[in-house]
Amino acid sequence: MAEPDTVDAAGLPVRQAGRVILLDPGNRVLLMRYDDALPNGRHWTTPGGGLNDGEDYAAAAVRELAEETGWTDIALLREVLQRSLTMEYDGRLVRQHERHYLARTDLPGRPLGDVAQMHAADGIAAWRWWSLAELASTAEVIWPAELPALIRNVLAGEQAGDHTG
Repeated sequence: MAEPDTVDAAGLPVRQAGRVILLDPGNRVLLMRYDDALPNGRHWTTPGGGLNDGEDYAAAAVRELAEETGWTDIALLREVLQRSLTMEYDGRLVRQHERHYLARTDLPGRPLGDVAQMHAADGIAAWRWWSLAELASTAEVIWPAELPALIRNVLAGEQAGDHTG
């Protein structure tokens, strides 16, 4: 969590978070569902969370992915998105600055490890692997909303041999 006295121009506390866009061999993405009250509401998002003191975005993304999946063997490939959003966190509105990193697993539809207790404590209501077609056609709220387009761009870059993002 950012220092408590760090605020944005609107006076909102600033929170920094690292997130992972994890793709399996079928290019499905792992998302976690939160059934939050408004303003966040029910939404699906990539694994990730806030930075600990002294931690950078990439380290937080790897740590949070391990906490939320039980997997410690996933390496980040590259940063593919930075964004900021206003959201509720820990009972108050915050301005969250996120960095999203691409990663891959070699196991199709890889099952999570023993993380049910962590999910209950962290408010993760469900998880699943989503295909691009499912993301593009769902009525569910996806964070970030541009995730399907971002994944398509990443895949197009890989096919063209561009691995810079």
